Order: sequence, then structure tokens, then C-alpha cells
Amino acid sequence: MPLILGTNSIKDTGFDVANSLRFNDGSSDNLTKNFSGTQDSRRKFTVSSWIKRSKLSDGDQRIWGSSEGSGEGYNSFGWNGSDKLKVLSGNTSNSGTQLNFESNQVFRDVSAWSHLVYAVDTTQGTESNRVKIYHNGTQITSWGTATYPSQNTDLLTSTTPQMTIGMRDLRGTDANFYSGYISEFVFIDNQQLTPTSFGEFDEDSGIFKPIDVSGLTFGTNGFYLETKQSGTSQNSSGLGADTSGNDNHFAVNNLTAIDQSTDTCTNNFATMNPLDGSQYQTLSEGNLKIVNSSAASSFGLTKGSIGVTKGKWYWEVKYTYGNAGHFGFFKVSNTAITNEEDINGNLFTVAGQGNGVFTGIAFRIDASGNIKHVFNGDVADTNVDFSSGDTLGLAFDGDSGKLYAFKNGAELTGQNIGAGTSLMSAVTMDDIFLPFVSNGDGGSGTKTGTSEFNFGSPPFAISSGNTDGDGYGNFEYAVPSGYYSTFKLYYMLKMIQHLLLMVIQIYNQI
Repeated sequence: MPLILGTNSIKDTGFDVANSLRFNDGSSDNLTKNFSGTQDSRRKFTVSSWIKRSKLSDGDQRIWGSSEGSGEGYNSFGWNGSDKLKVLSGNTSNSGTQLNFESNQVFRDVSAWSHLVYAVDTTQGTESNRVKIYHNGTQITSWGTATYPSQNTDLLTSTTPQMTIGMRDLRGTDANFYSGYISEFVFIDNQQLTPTSFGEFDEDSGIFKPIDVSGLTFGTNGFYLETKQSGTSQNSSGLGADTSGNDNHFAVNNLTAIDQSTDTCTNNFATMNPLDGSQYQTLSEGNLKIVNSSAASSFGLTKGSIGVTKGKWYWEVKYTYGNAGHFGFFKVSNTAITNEEDINGNLFTVAGQGNGVFTGIAFRIDASGNIKHVFNGDVADTNVDFSSGDTLGLAFDGDSGKLYAFKNGAELTGQNIGAGTSLMSAVTMDDIFLPFVSNGDGGSGTKTGTSEFNFGSPPFAISSGNTDGDGYGNFEYAVPSGYYSTFKLYYMLKMIQHLLLMVIQIYNQI
């Protein structure tokens, strides 16, 4: 189920998190730190992080690990291949388990950020107090497996551990690389803390949100990773820079400045949705890059993670085409990939006849590089050529039901967004609408094409850097006046407020 946004005129004014890091397991992205100083305690520590997952049900994935320098002992925190939260620690000989937790709950939300805390104090006399794990401020108490450590057990595998972010450890096939976003990563040495040290429940909505943690006591081996720097070295300028004051900086492995994202727990951008996509399409780079399978003989279609009802929204797509690619909107009414409906309730089809017939509201780039606009089965050439690697800008006016397109920042011929002149007829806004991509034209032969989406946090290099009217997003080209970073989610609170207003209006009409 996608998140849903109404109007885009309301902003949050609380504590703002500026950056995150986007990890991709396919490129073995990770941060590492070999500690030389003896930590305060091997029996007490707290791990805290905000995360947004992007790849599900694909083997074990860990967001944090601690191990011996030799890679024998281990301590890790993340998910198993069934998307259940997994916490595991083994002793230094790797022959026994010190603690082992596996949740009953599964974690498959790729549209929203969440907060995790792993807090340990093995000195506690009561077994259940030695390990506490929290999700969005609430302690998890339902476990399929729950093996507590013995009292006064030394964890963290050594007095000078190697710690990793975005993986388990450096033990070859057991690396368990993570795919997704990580923000506000904190390690507290020698304290077992609760989530209230890292966040708070909004007094109106009850939603857990971040607070400023810079004033915490981090301990000798403690650290605070804000990921706000852009360098790659293991120092204060690096992506793995520690801003706690301890200078426990992490080495950056396979991550570059482009992996520094503005998609955070306080400003959540849309991505494409692996739970609502095609078997013919492979998603990576935080679900912003889509590659049609080289073996695909049919078109692939994937939807976005956040839908809209009203408002004006802008996003960009960099497309490396092989066959036709379609980019646009349709109504959320049918989940079947092969039998979709467009925004007016008509079947979503692509027929292999000539240039093909596309039923929906979208702009199409064919294999010859021609941009066409498509509406309810009608295909019309815009007389604009699109070269592979050009940027297609899309602006959706949910208030009028119109879609506009730009090639490398220039309006298509016959379009005037300022005057409300669209190349396509307006659609009826009576439902929730999702962005989508379809690579391929439905005809015979292999379907190819690569799409890279920028909803405000690009997976590709930006040369100019443009924001929307509120100062959000990072775009190659200027955002049209009155339009905003596509589907930026300020807080669910604001959405709840919007829904409450609707309920009140309906009640007053009864």
C-alpha cells in the first residue's frame, strides 16, 4: 500500500535531518571502523538508527555489525531473508551463540522511514532487561526466537572491535550487505538507552519523530554519523564522519557523494516500489534505478511508493532507452501487472502494432528517440527528439488533472504550463494516483531500457542543483513555479490533519 499525499502546501517545522546514505547490496556498499582504544564496556551499549528499506526477501541484510579483527566473533543487527528483525551475537571462537532474537513481525515497508534501537545491558539481574529492541519508539515483545545472554556476558566480540555499517562484518559470504537508506546512526558506549534519547512521539499524531542527539554522552567508542559530509576519506570530511566529538570516523567503501541523499526521516521522498512492480524489471540505488531484464519478452511496469490526490508535483527521469518507455500516472484500482487500469478506469494495455497503443496518461519515448504523448489509447508525436541520457522532466497538476513534460528543462512544443495548456486532455481526479514506468512496447523481441528517477534525491550526478519553492529537492533543471519536490512527505501528522478536516467537512454536511 503506497503512502498517500493530499495538498503540498503544509510543512513541518520541527527538528530537520538533512542527509542519509543510500546503500546498495549489489555494489557492497559499507562503512568500516577498526577501533584502537578500549571501549568503556562490552556489557552495555545502544545502537540507534533511522532506516528506509529498499530490497526485501533477498537473504539476510544487516545495518550494523561488530566483529573481531580476524572476523571470527560477531554481533549484528538487521533482517533475515523473511524480512523479520534479526539480532545475533556469537562468541570469539564462533562456536556458540551468546544471544539470538528473531521477530514474529515482518518489516516490508519500502515507502516510509522507521526507527530502530538495539539496547544491551548484560549486568541486569532480570533476563528480559538485558536486551531490549524497539521499533518506532515501542519495545518489541513478540519474538519467534528469544535467546538472552547470560548475566555479565562480554559482547561486541573484543575490547577493540571492528564495526561496520551497512553489513554484518567482513567474513566473505557472511557480509549480509544492506540495501536501503540509513540516517542518524548512533552508537552509545557503556549505556543502555531507550528510544526517548533519540526521538519523541508527536503530541498530536502520536508518530515517532527524531530529536537532536548531539548532546548525548557517547562514550569512548561511541559515534554519531550524520552523513552530512561529502568526502570519501576516513576523517572529518568523509561520508562516514563522526560528529560526536570522539573523531571515530568510518572508512567509506564503494560509496560516493552521489549516495548522499536528501531522503530522510524528516523529508521522505517517493521511490519506485518493488512490492508493486514487474518481474521483468530490476530495482537498485534505493529503488530509483530500474533496468528492464535483458531476457524480458514482455513489457515491465513498476509503480511509485507514494500516491497523490491533489497538489502540484515535479520529478525527473534520465532514460537510456532500448525499446519504448512510458512515464506518467494512472489510478490505483487494480494490482495486477498484466491487467492494469489507467486513471480513467480503462484497461492499461500496450499492443505490438506499429508504434503500439498505450492506454493511460503518459509521455512515451520510442526506440527512435521520439517523445509522444499518450492519452486513452491515442498516441501523438510531439516532434521532439530524445537522445539517450537526456532528462525528461514531468510536472503533474493534481488540481486540474494535467500532466506536463520537459526535455532537458525546455517545455515541449505546444505546451504552456504557465497558461495551463497541456498536450493531453485533463483527467478526472476521483482517486489516488501513482507515478509509473513501463519499459517496452508489448511487441515481440527483447525489451530493454534503463530509467533513473529523481523525485528530489537523485541517483545520478546533478550539475546545476535546483530546489522547489520551499527549498527542497535537488534537480538538474528548474522546478516549474508552484510545483514541488514530488511527493515529499513532511509528516504523517499533516496527512492526518488533512483527513480529519475532510471528515469534519463531511460531518457538517450530514
